[in-house]
Amino acid sequence: MANAVSVRLDDEVRRALHTLEASGLSRSEAIRRSILDAAASFRRKDALRAEVAALDADEQDKEEMFEVATLMENLRASG
Repeated sequence: MANAVSVRLDDEVRRALHTLEASGLSRSEAIRRSILDAAASFRRKDALRAEVAALDADEQDKEEMFEVATLMENLRASG
């Protein structure tokens, strides 16, 4: 069952919608795709934040990164 939504468009959004419509999308399809794309973007950002937090909490990974950085610095200094 479809739900109708009413929204006020400012000039910037109106221009963006016209751009999407000019690509051949219907107004409804352009709006639906934009909402889905925005939601997917938020999910990717949340997943990235969770991955960064997990890496930040991984003490073994931090130690390995420090060892690699030390090795690289020693190689650079001896070259």
